[in-house]
Amino acid sequence: MTESFRRDGEYPQGPQQSPYSESPQQNPTSPIPVDSAWPPPPAHQPAYQSAEPFAEPVVAPARKKRMRGPFGLIAAVAIAAAAVGGGTAYAFQELTGSDSATASSSTSTTVVPSAKKGTVAGVAEAVSPSIVEVNATLSSGSSTGSGVILTSDGEILTNNHVVSGASSVKVRTSDGKSYTAEVVGTDAKKDLALLKLKNASGLKAATLGDSDGVKVGDDVVAIGSPEGLTGTVTSGIVSALDRDVTVSTGEDTQEQQGGSGQWPFEYGGQEFNGDTGSSTTTYKAIQTDASLNPGNSGGALIDMNGNIIGINSAMYSSSSSGSSGDSSSAGSVGLGFAIPINTVKADLDTLRAGGSDS
Repeated sequence: MTESFRRDGEYPQGPQQSPYSESPQQNPTSPIPVDSAWPPPPAHQPAYQSAEPFAEPVVAPARKKRMRGPFGLIAAVAIAAAAVGGGTAYAFQELTGSDSATASSSTSTTVVPSAKKGTVAGVAEAVSPSIVEVNATLSSGSSTGSGVILTSDGEILTNNHVVSGASSVKVRTSDGKSYTAEVVGTDAKKDLALLKLKNASGLKAATLGDSDGVKVGDDVVAIGSPEGLTGTVTSGIVSALDRDVTVSTGEDTQEQQGGSGQWPFEYGGQEFNGDTGSSTTTYKAIQTDASLNPGNSGGALIDMNGNIIGINSAMYSSSSSGSSGDSSSAGSVGLGFAIPINTVKADLDTLRAGGSDS
């Protein structure tokens, strides 16, 4: 009876010896000889298999891989950009090295509405409210120029030669409002002046770009008040960089114009639009073929994102002399010059403190 149990793989109740042990005295932890193991042990069962015949295997869920490296950073920045807008778009560009966030190399801030991005119409619509007409009363008459709004409460940037020697200054904004302005500071060596409007608020300040990023061939727009035509828009390209332009620093600049409204300056050893006088200064300028005429001085040269990259300061007229007053031969011939906006930004604290004419 005992033998039949062993053959069937069954064991009776009681203290019978297991067929897998050699003797009752054998140490249960001792290895089992291969020859004596009969019947053979059951096949190994995986740890996850259920004892029940039809149970589904239990599989541990796969761990989610954490996103590492630059792709993880891009995704995080993209989420932030969706949340806070254009400010993060700049960070995205810096971190990824992509220039897809902007349409121009000069700056990463986009002022123009996306539907009109890269168009002259879009730039004009976005920036025109930030450009003003400047009228100065002089001992010998009057002068007209342009200006750029820097703050909502009425800080205005213009050329020094527009307000030099003025007894009073009036400013007219794009919506037709007129303000009295005082000259806060001037810097004749950079041909810059800072005005402050009285009782002004809610004005649209311009966005100052980065002129170090400007390249020859970049599209640009000029906005100003040539011949008193407020809000005139012209366009062109950047023709050259770092042109040495020489202008007068004296208060007799207006008298030198002879009533023609042309600003005398020197370039390449030649005088244009009249005599610059004995007191002059030279600065590096952006050259443009955007049409500039008398009255554009102090206005804005703008990139296609709507950022100010220069302050228009001088233009060459086909008239041989500013004293002729021959308006038929005067006018823009595609040689205009602008003070780089980074030069302006470096000088703002000096202008706000009263400036320097030394």
